[in-house]
Amino acid sequence: MKQFLLLLVITFLLTHPVMSQVSSGNHLIVLGVAQDGGYPHIGCQKECCDRAWSDSELKRYVVSLALADPVAQKWYLFEATPDIKEQLQLFRSITGAQYNYLPDAIFVSHAHIGHYTGLFQFGRESMNTLGLPVYVLPRMKSFLEENGPWSQLVSLNNIFLCEVKDGGNISLAENINIKLLTVPHRDEFSETGGYLIDTDNIDYLFIPDIDKWEKWDKDIIGLVKTVDVAFLDGTFCNIDELSGREMSEIPHPFISETINLFKLQNKETKEKIHFIHFNHSNPVLWKDAENMVTDAGFNIAIQGTKY
Repeated sequence: MKQFLLLLVITFLLTHPVMSQVSSGNHLIVLGVAQDGGYPHIGCQKECCDRAWSDSELKRYVVSLALADPVAQKWYLFEATPDIKEQLQLFRSITGAQYNYLPDAIFVSHAHIGHYTGLFQFGRESMNTLGLPVYVLPRMKSFLEENGPWSQLVSLNNIFLCEVKDGGNISLAENINIKLLTVPHRDEFSETGGYLIDTDNIDYLFIPDIDKWEKWDKDIIGLVKTVDVAFLDGTFCNIDELSGREMSEIPHPFISETINLFKLQNKETKEKIHFIHFNHSNPVLWKDAENMVTDAGFNIAIQGTKY
């Protein structure tokens, strides 16, 4: 009889793998790790994207995180990407459909295509949602209100824009607090935000886009030390990655630069860093170059993983 019961337990675990990923405490799930164009990248037939066109398992969605609160049965989405339809389904699959399909709120960092264009899925042509809260910085709020088709989402109350200023705090629950931090980036249409995510059991830092760490008026090393997990801009691996492009036009801290910046920090601090937001040219996506990162004591964010 005991052997039979053990067999039933093993069978259940094998046939319900996603349930083993669900935590009793608040946690983040990575729903995407790619830069705004996704992976594989439109029009790219080079070595970096070649395999991904023929193998769907290699596809990576645009950068996005989900914050799950299993006690309140609520969840929150960071970034509304062009892959939002697939990402909502991915979250549902990972969590065993224990949450509502739509997030209880969305945080949008800035007006670059990989971070806000998924909002169109909530319009009358698609889900036609009612009053879905979207947290944005002031210029981002004005951009969505004053430019179509996003303005229609606002006028029809598909989304409800919640303005948060730099340094502002949003209390989502007694044990969840989000702090908005503006970062220097190519702010053509809006300012750019990063997030300190404070929960009851794990604290996170999420900065998917920034020009260079030295341009920021905050100490990134000090910030990383205050959290348990830091998802940091890893768009490009090094300066030689894009031939024929002027890298100063698309500034990001190279992974090699961040590794060098943190090289004198202890093992515990380095291990907190998980690079994210990879351009399709970044070899950590396609050439097993993640060893360069892990051998130095750092980590690569993995799509579908709970942190």
